[in-house]
Amino acid sequence: MIKTNDISKTDQLLEDIADYVLNTEITSEEAFETARYVLIDTLGCGILALQYPECTKLLGPVVKGTVVPNGTHVPGTSYVLDPVKGAFNIGCMIRWLDYNDTWLAAEWGHPSDNLGGILAVADYISRVNVSQGKPALKVREVLEMMIKAHEIQGVLALENSLNRVGIDHVHFVKVASTAVVTKALGGTRQEIINALSHAWIDGASLRTYRHAPNTGSRKSWAAGDATSRAVHLAMMAVTGEMGYSTALTAPVWGFQDVVFNKQELVLARPLASYVMENVLFKVSYPAEFHAQTAAECAVQLHDEIKDRLDEVERIQITTHESAIRIIDKEGPLNNPADRDHCIQYITAVGLIHGDIVADHYEDEAAADPRIDALRDKMVVVENEQYTIDYLDPDKRSIANAVQIFYKDGTSSENVTCEYPLGHRFRREEAYPQIEAKFNANMATHFAQKQFTQIQEACLDQEYLPNMDVHEFVNLFVK
Repeated sequence: MIKTNDISKTDQLLEDIADYVLNTEITSEEAFETARYVLIDTLGCGILALQYPECTKLLGPVVKGTVVPNGTHVPGTSYVLDPVKGAFNIGCMIRWLDYNDTWLAAEWGHPSDNLGGILAVADYISRVNVSQGKPALKVREVLEMMIKAHEIQGVLALENSLNRVGIDHVHFVKVASTAVVTKALGGTRQEIINALSHAWIDGASLRTYRHAPNTGSRKSWAAGDATSRAVHLAMMAVTGEMGYSTALTAPVWGFQDVVFNKQELVLARPLASYVMENVLFKVSYPAEFHAQTAAECAVQLHDEIKDRLDEVERIQITTHESAIRIIDKEGPLNNPADRDHCIQYITAVGLIHGDIVADHYEDEAAADPRIDALRDKMVVVENEQYTIDYLDPDKRSIANAVQIFYKDGTSSENVTCEYPLGHRFRREEAYPQIEAKFNANMATHFAQKQFTQIQEACLDQEYLPNMDVHEFVNLFVK
């Protein structure tokens, strides 16, 4: 039994994150430009999700009719909520369709999930400030918080694999959101450390809801839950609630011993703006990111196969180890969340339709017998070089290849795609399509006049960062 009661030392990781949030100036214009695209893309994903009742049923206040003075306004709705519930609403919308940005390393995740907490708190602070005759926050401050949250989540993910111990990546969302939101609320260094200690002590969600036989819709609101919990912990910390200095390293009872199989949590590189500069945009298809390049390959093969589906003998998908572990699925797929995390389903849809949209995961589209007929003919194999390049910090490829073998002994080209549209190596190609994606998503929900106002503000790289946050959010209020 551990008998020491020394609390004079604080876990270095807690201090490093707090010092980064408080003291590091972000000077990378590439990071700010990328963050602006992340902001509009992420909000676009949330607006598109409002087309789906399974998402919207989860939105709104805990008690119907509740309105909070100077509260968080939820984009695309008329809800005015407290920042905690507002963060859940925005986070839920953002992640619902699995269409926002992605970070792939030892741990996977979606750093823009942090926008749920960031935007909710920034909007709340801005409205409170204005009500008190103080300056509103600017959108550039939101972009800086996004850069820092991306960095914390992404650098933690480089070498600390939560999935290897059965824990969900949204725990890193909670940690990152907690750090930046506590600072935004005026937290001191000690209060940021205190809040962070609570985020780690919370433990983490199991990945149960992401994997067979239990894949389900919780994966679409788990990040909203995490970022809203971060806001709650931050608001407690700035009231003076105590923290726990060795929340990570305490023998027997700390996070490392209890949750992380006694492994040491590490920061693989100094915290700066690396993650935002290298984040992956999900531009083309609403599908789990390890399958994005498989989707591109499948769509490329569509014209060849569309009239020869009955002639297919076998389809080989060559991929990397992480894709096999996460999205290689055989047998029945029970719901949209199950389908958009199946590389075979995604590939089959691309081959059949020459495109992949969110509706392809719904029950009506999934009833097409051609999809399962092709899935039954698929084999998934690992290319070890793909796995190596996936982990290479200078490449971060997400390679897949698709080849069709026909009953007459012929075969298609082995179509290979190493870097998906939205990878840093393909950014210039991606940016016009990110804007087109944003415009298409906005058009699903807003009348022309409001749509035009949103476009004019969001696509102006000089104007947008200088907007007051509450005025920016007002653009999206119904």
